[in-house]
Amino acid sequence: MTVNKTINGTELVIAIEGRVDTTTSPQLEREINDSISGITKLVFDFSKVEYISSAGLRVLLTAQKTMNKQGEMSVSNCGEDIMEIFEVTGFTDILTIN
Repeated sequence: MTVNKTINGTELVIAIEGRVDTTTSPQLEREINDSISGITKLVFDFSKVEYISSAGLRVLLTAQKTMNKQGEMSVSNCGEDIMEIFEVTGFTDILTIN
């Protein structure tokens, strides 16, 4: 998994490439925690995410809880497979998906 972060003022865009699973989720969580202070808008770009496991979903849920206190969060550019995972797990009701 590759993580590219772009900060523009108080907006943070995290573009992820590859699989977000048990092996890579801790890295993503560290990347988020290292950059989220002072951020009011967090956007995940999932255009190159191939798969997300329950461990990856947990990282998104934790980020969403944090952003509920300090701003807003969204997930964009989800492929069909990722959208299906979000729908089956009920994450479409929890996350803002563009």
